[in-house]
Amino acid sequence: MGRVRRNVRTAAAATGAAALLLAAHPPGAAWAAPAAPEPVPSYRAADGAKQVRGGSSTADAPPLEVGGLHADTVSSGDRYYRLVLRKDGSNVYVSAVARPGADARVSHSDGIAVQVMTTEGRACPGNPGRADFGYDPVPISAVGIRWGAEDAVCAPAGVYYVKVTRTSAAGSDQRPWPLELRVQREPAHGPGTPTSAPSGRPSEAPVLPGTEPAGRAGGTGFNDARALGAGVFRDGLRPGQTRFYRVPLDWGQQLGVGAELAAARMTKASGSAAGGLSVSLYNPYRQLVAAKDASYDGEQAGVTLGRTVAVAYGNRYASERTVHSVALAGWYYLAVTMGGKVGEFTEDAQPVPLTLRVDLAGGAVAAPAYQEGLAAGGFGVGAADRAAAREGLTAPEAADAAENRSAMRVVAAAGFGTGTLLLAGLGGWILRARRGRPRPVTSG
Repeated sequence: MGRVRRNVRTAAAATGAAALLLAAHPPGAAWAAPAAPEPVPSYRAADGAKQVRGGSSTADAPPLEVGGLHADTVSSGDRYYRLVLRKDGSNVYVSAVARPGADARVSHSDGIAVQVMTTEGRACPGNPGRADFGYDPVPISAVGIRWGAEDAVCAPAGVYYVKVTRTSAAGSDQRPWPLELRVQREPAHGPGTPTSAPSGRPSEAPVLPGTEPAGRAGGTGFNDARALGAGVFRDGLRPGQTRFYRVPLDWGQQLGVGAELAAARMTKASGSAAGGLSVSLYNPYRQLVAAKDASYDGEQAGVTLGRTVAVAYGNRYASERTVHSVALAGWYYLAVTMGGKVGEFTEDAQPVPLTLRVDLAGGAVAAPAYQEGLAAGGFGVGAADRAAAREGLTAPEAADAAENRSAMRVVAAAGFGTGTLLLAGLGGWILRARRGRPRPVTSG
Protein backbone atom coordinates (compact mmCIF):
# COMPACT_ATOMS: atom_id res chain seq x y z
CA MET A 1 0.00 0.00 0.00
CA GLY A 2 3.09 2.26 0.26
CA ARG A 3 2.98 4.10 -3.05
CA VAL A 4 -0.78 4.64 -3.01
CA ARG A 5 -0.76 6.00 0.51
CA ARG A 6 2.09 8.32 -0.36
CA ASN A 7 0.19 9.58 -3.43
CA VAL A 8 -3.01 10.14 -1.48
CA ARG A 9 -1.15 11.78 1.42
CA THR A 10 0.70 14.05 -1.04
CA ALA A 11 -2.55 15.17 -2.70
CA ALA A 12 -4.19 15.72 0.67
CA ALA A 13 -1.17 17.64 1.96
CA ALA A 14 -1.16 19.90 -1.11
CA THR A 15 -4.86 20.68 -0.68
CA GLY A 16 -4.41 21.27 3.04
CA ALA A 17 -1.45 23.56 2.46
CA ALA A 18 -3.48 25.63 0.01
CA ALA A 19 -6.29 25.93 2.54
CA LEU A 20 -3.84 27.03 5.26
CA LEU A 21 -2.36 29.68 2.99
CA LEU A 22 -5.82 31.03 2.26
CA ALA A 23 -6.65 31.14 5.96
CA ALA A 24 -3.39 32.92 6.80
CA HIS A 25 -3.72 35.45 3.97
CA PRO A 26 -7.40 36.10 3.24
CA PRO A 27 -8.39 38.12 0.13
CA GLY A 28 -7.84 41.83 0.67
CA ALA A 29 -5.25 41.41 3.47
CA ALA A 30 -1.86 43.11 3.33
CA TRP A 31 0.86 40.82 2.06
CA ALA A 32 4.40 40.90 0.74
CA ALA A 33 5.14 40.47 -2.95
CA PRO A 34 5.46 36.72 -3.57
CA ALA A 35 8.09 34.96 -5.61
CA ALA A 36 7.37 34.20 -9.26
CA PRO A 37 4.65 31.50 -9.43
CA GLU A 38 5.44 27.98 -10.52
CA PRO A 39 4.10 27.01 -13.98
CA VAL A 40 0.66 25.45 -14.05
CA PRO A 41 1.08 21.63 -14.17
CA SER A 42 0.89 20.26 -17.71
CA TYR A 43 -1.39 17.48 -18.95
CA ARG A 44 -0.35 14.03 -17.77
CA ALA A 45 -0.07 11.79 -20.83
CA ALA A 46 -1.41 8.25 -20.72
CA ASP A 47 0.92 5.64 -19.29
CA GLY A 48 2.04 3.10 -21.87
CA ALA A 49 0.74 4.98 -24.91
CA LYS A 50 2.19 3.70 -28.18
CA GLN A 51 3.98 6.33 -30.26
CA VAL A 52 2.64 6.62 -33.82
CA ARG A 53 3.00 9.11 -36.65
CA GLY A 54 -0.15 9.82 -38.61
CA GLY A 55 0.16 9.72 -42.37
CA SER A 56 -0.44 12.61 -44.72
CA SER A 57 -2.69 10.28 -46.73
CA THR A 58 -4.39 6.91 -46.30
CA ALA A 59 -1.54 5.30 -48.25
CA ASP A 60 0.85 5.68 -45.31
CA ALA A 61 -1.64 5.52 -42.44
CA PRO A 62 -0.20 3.66 -39.39
CA PRO A 63 -2.41 1.15 -37.55
CA LEU A 64 -4.32 1.92 -34.36
CA GLU A 65 -5.02 -0.94 -31.99
CA VAL A 66 -8.57 -1.43 -30.77
CA GLY A 67 -8.47 -0.98 -27.02
CA GLY A 68 -5.15 0.87 -27.22
CA LEU A 69 -3.76 4.30 -26.41
CA HIS A 70 -1.56 6.11 -28.90
CA ALA A 71 0.49 9.32 -28.87
CA ASP A 72 1.23 11.63 -31.80
CA THR A 73 1.42 15.32 -32.64
CA VAL A 74 -0.97 17.26 -34.84
CA SER A 75 -0.40 20.33 -37.01
CA SER A 76 -2.83 22.16 -39.27
CA GLY A 77 -4.34 19.83 -41.86
CA ASP A 78 -5.16 16.13 -41.89
CA ARG A 79 -3.58 13.09 -40.25
CA TYR A 80 -4.64 9.53 -41.21
CA TYR A 81 -4.62 6.28 -39.25
CA ARG A 82 -5.80 2.75 -40.03
CA LEU A 83 -8.24 0.50 -38.17
CA VAL A 84 -8.98 -3.16 -38.85
CA LEU A 85 -12.42 -4.02 -37.50
CA ARG A 86 -14.48 -7.18 -37.24
CA LYS A 87 -18.08 -7.68 -38.21
CA ASP A 88 -19.28 -8.45 -34.73
CA GLY A 89 -21.92 -5.80 -34.04
CA SER A 90 -19.56 -3.79 -31.84
CA ASN A 91 -19.30 -0.01 -31.74
CA VAL A 92 -15.84 1.59 -31.79
CA TYR A 93 -15.08 5.05 -30.44
CA VAL A 94 -11.90 6.90 -31.45
CA SER A 95 -11.17 9.93 -29.29
CA ALA A 96 -8.48 12.49 -30.05
CA VAL A 97 -7.33 14.86 -27.30
CA ALA A 98 -5.35 17.86 -28.52
CA ARG A 99 -3.20 19.69 -25.97
CA PRO A 100 -1.92 23.14 -26.97
CA GLY A 101 0.74 24.80 -24.86
CA ALA A 102 -0.29 27.12 -22.05
CA ASP A 103 1.00 30.09 -24.07
CA ALA A 104 -0.73 29.09 -27.32
CA ARG A 105 -3.00 31.63 -28.96
CA VAL A 106 -6.32 30.09 -30.03
CA SER A 107 -9.63 31.38 -31.32
CA HIS A 108 -13.20 30.09 -31.38
CA SER A 109 -12.67 28.89 -34.96
CA ASP A 110 -9.73 26.67 -33.99
CA GLY A 111 -10.30 23.02 -33.17
CA ILE A 112 -10.03 19.39 -34.22
CA ALA A 113 -12.33 16.93 -35.97
CA VAL A 114 -12.24 13.12 -36.01
CA GLN A 115 -13.82 11.03 -38.76
CA VAL A 116 -14.04 7.25 -39.19
CA MET A 117 -14.49 6.34 -42.86
CA THR A 118 -14.50 3.40 -45.24
CA THR A 119 -11.79 2.60 -47.80
CA GLU A 120 -14.09 4.18 -50.40
CA GLY A 121 -13.77 7.48 -48.54
CA ARG A 122 -17.32 7.40 -47.21
CA ALA A 123 -17.76 8.77 -43.69
CA CYS A 124 -19.45 6.44 -41.24
CA PRO A 125 -22.81 7.84 -40.07
CA GLY A 126 -22.52 10.35 -37.26
CA ASN A 127 -19.04 11.48 -38.30
CA PRO A 128 -17.09 13.64 -37.96
CA GLY A 129 -17.01 14.59 -34.31
CA ARG A 130 -15.65 18.08 -33.68
CA ALA A 131 -14.33 20.08 -30.73
CA ASP A 132 -13.56 23.81 -30.70
CA PHE A 133 -11.83 26.12 -28.26
CA GLY A 134 -13.45 28.74 -26.08
CA TYR A 135 -11.33 31.47 -24.55
CA ASP A 136 -8.28 29.46 -23.52
CA PRO A 137 -5.84 26.84 -24.90
CA VAL A 138 -7.24 23.99 -22.82
CA PRO A 139 -7.23 20.26 -23.72
CA ILE A 140 -10.11 19.46 -26.08
CA SER A 141 -11.47 16.08 -27.18
CA ALA A 142 -13.29 15.07 -30.37
CA VAL A 143 -14.65 11.59 -31.15
CA GLY A 144 -15.20 9.58 -34.33
CA ILE A 145 -17.53 6.56 -34.16
CA ARG A 146 -18.07 3.32 -36.00
CA TRP A 147 -21.66 2.20 -35.33
CA GLY A 148 -21.24 -1.49 -36.03
CA ALA A 149 -24.44 -2.35 -34.18
CA GLU A 150 -26.69 0.51 -35.22
CA ASP A 151 -25.79 1.11 -38.88
CA ALA A 152 -25.10 -1.16 -41.85
CA VAL A 153 -22.71 1.18 -43.71
CA CYS A 154 -19.74 0.53 -41.44
CA ALA A 155 -20.78 -2.85 -40.06
CA PRO A 156 -18.73 -5.06 -42.46
CA ALA A 157 -15.35 -6.40 -41.40
CA GLY A 158 -12.25 -4.90 -42.95
CA VAL A 159 -10.09 -1.79 -43.09
CA TYR A 160 -11.31 1.62 -41.99
CA TYR A 161 -9.48 4.93 -41.78
CA VAL A 162 -9.46 7.56 -39.04
CA LYS A 163 -8.90 11.13 -40.19
CA VAL A 164 -7.92 13.76 -37.62
CA THR A 165 -8.16 17.34 -38.87
CA ARG A 166 -6.83 20.39 -37.06
CA THR A 167 -8.11 23.79 -38.10
CA SER A 168 -6.18 26.94 -37.13
CA ALA A 169 -6.95 30.58 -37.94
CA ALA A 170 -4.18 32.64 -39.54
CA GLY A 171 -3.36 34.49 -36.32
CA SER A 172 -3.53 31.42 -34.10
CA ASP A 173 -0.80 29.15 -32.81
CA GLN A 174 0.64 27.03 -35.62
CA ARG A 175 3.03 24.82 -33.66
CA PRO A 176 2.45 21.05 -33.51
CA TRP A 177 0.41 19.97 -30.47
CA PRO A 178 0.60 16.68 -28.59
CA LEU A 179 -2.26 14.38 -29.57
CA GLU A 180 -3.63 11.45 -27.58
CA LEU A 181 -5.68 8.82 -29.41
CA ARG A 182 -7.79 6.25 -27.57
CA VAL A 183 -9.73 3.44 -29.28
CA GLN A 184 -12.54 1.91 -27.21
CA ARG A 185 -14.84 -0.94 -28.15
CA GLU A 186 -18.40 -1.41 -26.95
CA PRO A 187 -19.43 -5.04 -27.54
CA ALA A 188 -22.53 -6.03 -29.47
CA HIS A 189 -25.83 -5.85 -27.63
CA GLY A 190 -27.91 -8.86 -26.76
CA PRO A 191 -31.62 -9.53 -27.17
CA GLY A 192 -34.12 -7.07 -25.76
CA THR A 193 -31.89 -4.01 -26.07
CA PRO A 194 -33.82 -0.77 -26.84
CA THR A 195 -33.88 0.41 -30.42
CA SER A 196 -35.28 3.91 -29.86
CA ALA A 197 -34.65 6.86 -27.56
CA PRO A 198 -36.55 7.08 -24.27
CA SER A 199 -39.39 9.59 -24.30
CA GLY A 200 -38.70 11.11 -20.87
CA ARG A 201 -36.44 14.08 -20.23
CA PRO A 202 -35.18 15.47 -16.90
CA SER A 203 -37.53 18.20 -15.76
CA GLU A 204 -35.89 19.32 -12.51
CA ALA A 205 -32.69 21.17 -11.68
CA PRO A 206 -30.00 19.38 -9.70
CA VAL A 207 -30.28 19.45 -5.92
CA LEU A 208 -26.77 20.59 -5.07
CA PRO A 209 -25.59 19.46 -1.63
CA GLY A 210 -24.57 21.95 1.05
CA THR A 211 -22.49 19.75 3.33
CA GLU A 212 -18.99 20.59 4.53
CA PRO A 213 -16.45 20.15 1.71
CA ALA A 214 -13.78 17.48 1.51
CA GLY A 215 -10.44 18.32 -0.08
CA ARG A 216 -9.91 16.76 -3.52
CA ALA A 217 -7.09 18.01 -5.75
CA GLY A 218 -8.08 17.60 -9.40
CA GLY A 219 -5.85 16.08 -12.05
CA THR A 220 -4.31 17.57 -15.18
CA GLY A 221 -6.37 15.58 -17.71
CA PHE A 222 -8.41 12.47 -18.42
CA ASN A 223 -5.63 10.12 -17.30
CA ASP A 224 -5.19 11.41 -13.74
CA ALA A 225 -8.64 12.89 -13.08
CA ARG A 226 -9.54 12.82 -9.37
CA ALA A 227 -12.52 10.61 -8.49
CA LEU A 228 -15.59 12.18 -6.88
CA GLY A 229 -18.88 10.82 -5.62
CA ALA A 230 -21.95 12.70 -4.45
CA GLY A 231 -21.06 15.54 -2.07
CA VAL A 232 -19.12 18.79 -1.77
CA PHE A 233 -15.43 19.09 -2.58
CA ARG A 234 -12.79 21.82 -2.23
CA ASP A 235 -9.88 22.56 -4.54
CA GLY A 236 -8.07 25.58 -5.93
CA LEU A 237 -7.51 27.07 -9.38
CA ARG A 238 -4.97 29.46 -10.84
CA PRO A 239 -5.47 31.58 -13.97
CA GLY A 240 -5.18 29.45 -17.09
CA GLN A 241 -5.44 26.18 -15.15
CA THR A 242 -7.80 23.29 -15.87
CA ARG A 243 -8.57 20.67 -13.23
CA PHE A 244 -10.05 17.27 -14.17
CA TYR A 245 -12.34 15.08 -12.06
CA ARG A 246 -14.25 11.86 -12.73
CA VAL A 247 -17.57 10.56 -11.43
CA PRO A 248 -18.84 6.96 -11.84
CA LEU A 249 -22.32 7.11 -13.39
CA ASP A 250 -24.23 3.84 -13.54
CA TRP A 251 -27.18 2.79 -15.68
CA GLY A 252 -30.28 4.74 -14.65
CA GLN A 253 -28.36 7.48 -12.82
CA GLN A 254 -28.27 11.23 -13.48
CA LEU A 255 -25.49 13.71 -12.75
CA GLY A 256 -25.74 17.39 -11.84
CA VAL A 257 -22.76 19.62 -11.01
CA GLY A 258 -22.20 23.06 -9.56
CA ALA A 259 -18.82 24.85 -9.53
CA GLU A 260 -18.01 28.06 -7.62
CA LEU A 261 -15.00 30.35 -7.54
CA ALA A 262 -14.59 32.41 -4.37
CA ALA A 263 -12.88 35.79 -4.08
CA ALA A 264 -9.33 36.18 -5.36
CA ARG A 265 -6.50 38.49 -4.35
CA MET A 266 -6.88 41.52 -6.59
CA THR A 267 -3.90 43.30 -8.14
CA LYS A 268 -6.09 46.01 -9.68
CA ALA A 269 -9.07 47.94 -8.41
CA SER A 270 -11.38 46.01 -10.72
CA GLY A 271 -11.41 43.58 -13.61
CA SER A 272 -13.54 41.06 -15.45
CA ALA A 273 -12.92 38.01 -17.62
CA ALA A 274 -15.53 36.54 -19.94
CA GLY A 275 -15.37 32.78 -19.53
CA GLY A 276 -13.43 33.26 -16.30
CA LEU A 277 -14.99 30.01 -15.03
CA SER A 278 -15.96 27.21 -17.39
CA VAL A 279 -17.15 23.64 -16.78
CA SER A 280 -17.24 20.82 -19.36
CA LEU A 281 -18.68 17.33 -18.91
CA TYR A 282 -17.41 14.38 -20.98
CA ASN A 283 -18.74 10.83 -21.27
CA PRO A 284 -16.73 7.58 -20.84
CA TYR A 285 -15.35 7.75 -24.39
CA ARG A 286 -14.38 11.41 -23.98
CA GLN A 287 -17.18 12.96 -26.00
CA LEU A 288 -18.47 16.32 -24.81
CA VAL A 289 -21.88 16.08 -23.12
CA ALA A 290 -22.42 19.65 -21.93
CA ALA A 291 -20.45 22.83 -21.26
CA LYS A 292 -21.16 26.17 -19.64
CA ASP A 293 -19.16 29.23 -18.60
CA ALA A 294 -19.55 32.43 -16.61
CA SER A 295 -17.64 35.67 -16.31
CA TYR A 296 -15.51 36.31 -13.22
CA ASP A 297 -14.59 39.64 -11.66
CA GLY A 298 -12.46 38.41 -8.79
CA GLU A 299 -15.33 38.35 -6.32
CA GLN A 300 -17.55 35.30 -6.93
CA ALA A 301 -18.67 33.19 -9.89
CA GLY A 302 -20.74 30.05 -10.27
CA VAL A 303 -21.75 27.60 -12.99
CA THR A 304 -24.39 24.88 -12.72
CA LEU A 305 -24.76 22.05 -15.22
CA GLY A 306 -28.32 20.72 -15.23
CA ARG A 307 -28.91 17.06 -14.52
CA THR A 308 -28.08 14.74 -17.36
CA VAL A 309 -30.69 12.35 -18.65
CA ALA A 310 -30.60 8.98 -16.93
CA VAL A 311 -27.91 6.76 -18.46
CA ALA A 312 -29.70 4.46 -20.92
CA TYR A 313 -28.71 2.46 -24.00
CA GLY A 314 -31.53 3.95 -26.06
CA ASN A 315 -30.25 7.53 -25.59
CA ARG A 316 -27.89 7.01 -28.53
CA TYR A 317 -30.86 7.21 -30.89
CA ALA A 318 -31.73 10.78 -29.79
CA SER A 319 -30.78 13.77 -31.92
CA GLU A 320 -29.69 16.08 -29.07
CA ARG A 321 -26.04 15.81 -28.09
CA THR A 322 -26.85 16.13 -24.39
CA VAL A 323 -28.99 12.99 -24.69
CA HIS A 324 -27.25 10.70 -27.21
CA SER A 325 -23.89 11.15 -25.45
CA VAL A 326 -25.29 9.67 -22.19
CA ALA A 327 -25.75 6.12 -23.47
CA LEU A 328 -23.07 4.21 -21.55
CA ALA A 329 -22.37 3.68 -17.88
CA GLY A 330 -18.85 4.43 -16.71
CA TRP A 331 -16.61 7.29 -15.67
CA TYR A 332 -17.86 10.76 -16.65
CA TYR A 333 -15.24 13.50 -16.62
CA LEU A 334 -15.44 17.11 -15.43
CA ALA A 335 -12.99 19.71 -16.71
CA VAL A 336 -13.07 22.99 -14.73
CA THR A 337 -11.07 25.96 -16.04
CA MET A 338 -10.19 29.38 -14.70
CA GLY A 339 -9.62 31.68 -17.67
CA GLY A 340 -6.10 32.93 -18.26
CA LYS A 341 -7.35 36.52 -18.46
CA VAL A 342 -8.16 36.39 -14.74
CA GLY A 343 -4.41 36.68 -14.17
CA GLU A 344 -4.53 40.25 -15.51
CA PHE A 345 -6.24 41.51 -12.36
CA THR A 346 -5.61 38.86 -9.69
CA GLU A 347 -2.56 37.33 -7.96
CA ASP A 348 -1.44 34.42 -10.12
CA ALA A 349 0.60 32.51 -7.54
CA GLN A 350 -2.24 31.94 -5.08
CA PRO A 351 -4.93 29.37 -6.02
CA VAL A 352 -8.47 30.71 -5.80
CA PRO A 353 -10.79 28.47 -3.73
CA LEU A 354 -12.94 26.24 -5.94
CA THR A 355 -16.00 24.44 -4.59
CA LEU A 356 -17.62 21.56 -6.47
CA ARG A 357 -21.09 20.29 -5.61
CA VAL A 358 -21.98 16.91 -7.10
CA ASP A 359 -25.56 15.66 -7.26
CA LEU A 360 -26.15 11.99 -8.14
CA ALA A 361 -29.81 11.19 -8.67
CA GLY A 362 -31.54 7.85 -9.24
CA GLY A 363 -30.62 4.37 -8.22
CA ALA A 364 -28.59 2.07 -10.42
CA VAL A 365 -30.65 -0.26 -12.62
CA ALA A 366 -29.78 -3.48 -14.39
CA ALA A 367 -27.45 -3.10 -17.37
CA PRO A 368 -28.79 -3.89 -20.84
CA ALA A 369 -27.89 -7.25 -22.33
CA TYR A 370 -24.48 -7.40 -23.98
CA GLN A 371 -22.76 -10.34 -25.65
CA GLU A 372 -19.56 -9.57 -23.72
CA GLY A 373 -18.54 -7.66 -20.61
CA LEU A 374 -18.13 -3.88 -20.79
CA ALA A 375 -15.11 -3.48 -18.52
CA ALA A 376 -12.56 -4.35 -21.21
CA GLY A 377 -13.68 -1.34 -23.22
CA GLY A 378 -13.47 1.04 -20.27
CA PHE A 379 -17.22 1.10 -19.65
CA GLY A 380 -19.56 0.11 -16.83
CA VAL A 381 -19.38 0.75 -13.09
CA GLY A 382 -18.11 -1.87 -10.67
CA ALA A 383 -17.32 -2.14 -6.97
CA ALA A 384 -13.73 -0.97 -7.53
CA ASP A 385 -15.00 2.19 -9.27
CA ARG A 386 -17.33 3.01 -6.39
CA ALA A 387 -14.49 2.46 -3.93
CA ALA A 388 -12.22 4.78 -5.94
CA ALA A 389 -14.91 7.48 -5.82
CA ARG A 390 -15.28 7.12 -2.05
CA GLU A 391 -11.53 7.30 -1.52
CA GLY A 392 -10.92 10.03 -4.11
CA LEU A 393 -8.40 8.06 -6.17
CA THR A 394 -7.09 8.83 -9.62
CA ALA A 395 -6.92 5.95 -12.11
CA PRO A 396 -3.14 5.43 -11.53
CA GLU A 397 -3.69 5.45 -7.75
CA ALA A 398 -6.58 3.00 -8.07
CA ALA A 399 -4.40 0.71 -10.20
CA ASP A 400 -1.63 0.89 -7.61
CA ALA A 401 -4.12 0.15 -4.85
CA ALA A 402 -5.40 -2.92 -6.71
CA GLU A 403 -1.82 -4.08 -7.33
CA ASN A 404 -0.92 -3.63 -3.68
CA ARG A 405 -4.05 -5.46 -2.54
CA SER A 406 -3.14 -8.33 -4.85
CA ALA A 407 0.40 -8.39 -3.48
CA MET A 408 -0.92 -8.39 0.08
CA ARG A 409 -3.15 -11.35 -0.73
CA VAL A 410 -0.14 -13.23 -2.09
CA VAL A 411 1.87 -12.38 1.02
CA ALA A 412 -1.02 -13.40 3.27
CA ALA A 413 -1.47 -16.67 1.40
CA ALA A 414 2.26 -17.34 1.52
CA GLY A 415 2.29 -16.54 5.22
CA PHE A 416 -0.64 -18.85 5.84
CA GLY A 417 1.04 -21.63 3.86
CA THR A 418 4.35 -21.15 5.68
CA GLY A 419 2.58 -21.17 9.02
CA THR A 420 0.74 -24.34 8.11
CA LEU A 421 4.00 -26.05 7.11
CA LEU A 422 5.68 -24.94 10.33
CA LEU A 423 2.80 -26.23 12.43
CA ALA A 424 2.79 -29.51 10.51
CA GLY A 425 6.54 -29.86 10.97
CA LEU A 426 6.30 -29.08 14.67
CA GLY A 427 3.49 -31.62 15.08
CA GLY A 428 5.52 -34.30 13.32
CA TRP A 429 8.56 -33.58 15.48
CA ILE A 430 6.50 -33.87 18.67
CA LEU A 431 4.97 -37.15 17.46
CA ARG A 432 8.38 -38.60 16.62
CA ALA A 433 9.71 -37.48 19.98
CA ARG A 434 6.86 -39.17 21.77
CA ARG A 435 7.30 -42.39 19.80
CA GLY A 436 10.98 -42.51 20.70
CA ARG A 437 10.42 -41.85 24.40
CA PRO A 438 10.75 -45.01 26.65
CA ARG A 439 7.53 -46.20 28.15
CA PRO A 440 7.25 -46.24 31.95
CA VAL A 441 7.42 -49.67 33.65
CA THR A 442 4.38 -50.55 35.72
CA SER A 443 4.50 -52.95 38.69
CA GLY A 444 2.07 -55.83 38.93
